[in-house]
Amino acid sequence: MNINGIRILVVDDDDLILDLLTTGLEVLGVSQCKAVTTGAEALDILDGEKSFDILLCDLNMPGMDGLEFFRHLANKGFEGGVAIISGQDERIIQTAGKLAQLHNLNIVGTLSKPFTRNALQNLLENYVPKMRSHHRGQDHSLSPDDFRRGFDENEFFLVFQPKVSVKDRTLIGVESLVRWRHPDYGILSPFAFIPIIEQYGMINELTDVVFMKAMQQGSLWNSTDGLDIKVAVNISVDNLHQLDLPEKFAAVAVAAGMKATNVMVEVTESRLIQDLSTALEIMMRLRLKGMLLSIDDFGTGYSSLEQLQNVPFNELKIDRAFVHGATKDTTARAILESSINLAKNLGLSIVAEGVEDQEDWDLVAALGVDIVQGYFIAKPMTATALTDWALL
Repeated sequence: MNINGIRILVVDDDDLILDLLTTGLEVLGVSQCKAVTTGAEALDILDGEKSFDILLCDLNMPGMDGLEFFRHLANKGFEGGVAIISGQDERIIQTAGKLAQLHNLNIVGTLSKPFTRNALQNLLENYVPKMRSHHRGQDHSLSPDDFRRGFDENEFFLVFQPKVSVKDRTLIGVESLVRWRHPDYGILSPFAFIPIIEQYGMINELTDVVFMKAMQQGSLWNSTDGLDIKVAVNISVDNLHQLDLPEKFAAVAVAAGMKATNVMVEVTESRLIQDLSTALEIMMRLRLKGMLLSIDDFGTGYSSLEQLQNVPFNELKIDRAFVHGATKDTTARAILESSINLAKNLGLSIVAEGVEDQEDWDLVAALGVDIVQGYFIAKPMTATALTDWALL
C-alpha cells in the first residue's frame, strides 16, 4: 500500500507524543491523519467513520487504557491495523499484542517510546491489510442439516501440509487438514465449522470421513508414487469418548493398505478432557495397534505435561506461537528451548510448527529440532500438488 494513501488515527494522552507522531507521519508522506488524546474520543470518531487503515494506540492512558480500548475496538468490528505505542517494558507490550489478537484485531507492529522516524517508517512499510474472511464460525448459520448435506454430497475434502526433515529437507510426512466446499459460503477452514460440529455432537462422523480419505490418499502415494511417508490426522477431544476408535482406525487403515506405523494420530487438547481414563485407554490402544501418537500444539492445551507423563507419545509438536519470530521474542524462545529439551529428554521426535522464514528455520535447526512444518517449507496443498512438489 502507498504510504500516502494510508489513513491513520493516533490515540495518545501525551500531547508531545501526538505532535511527534503526526509530524513524523507528515514527513513520511501520510496526508490523512487524525489525532486524539483519549480512547473515548477515538471510539466516537470510529462510530461515524470506520475506514482508517491503521490505528496507533498508547497503552497507558487515563480513563480508558489501551487494553480496555482494544476490547471496545473489537466489539465495533474494526478491521484496520492496530499498532501499539508504549513506554512499558517489552513483556507488557508483547502480552498486550497477544490480547489484542485474541480480540481478533490485526496487530501490525509496536513502537517503543522513544521511537525513531525509521521505526515509524518501517511499521508503515510493513503494514499488510487484513484480508476480510469468511472463516469465522460466527459469520455463518450452520445447522445440523448443513453438515448432513455436506457428508451426503462429499463436500468435505483434504489438503496436506508437508513435514520435512531438518537434517536433509526430505519429506517425512504430511498433516491432513480438512476443508469444506460449502455451496453458499465457499471454501471454509476448520476454524469456521469444527467448534460448531462439536457442539452438535457430529464430530465423530467428520473424523471418520477425514481418516478414511487420509488413509486412502496415503496408500495411493505409497503404491503409485513411491512416497513412503507418515500421514497425520487430527482428532478432537470429543473423539476420545469412542471406545471402539482404535478398532475403527485400524480397520480403515488395513482396508486402504496403509501400514499402521505410517499412521500418525495428532491429539490437540483444545479443551479439558472430561473422562481421562477413557481417553488414556483409547490413546494407549492406538499405540498397541502400531499407530503413532503426536501431542499437537504443545504448550497451549490442558495438562500437557501430565499427558506426556501418562501417554506414550512418539512426537511432540511445538505450537507456532513459540516458533515463528522466536529470534526476536525472548519469552517465546525460552519456551521453545525448554520444550525442545523436554522432548529430547523424553526421547520424542520434535516438530516445529509455524516455520515461516529463514530465521525461524535457522533457529530451530540450531536448537536440535528434527522436523519442521510451515509456510517456509510449503503451504497446505491438494494431494496432486503435493505429489508434484515431492517429486520435483
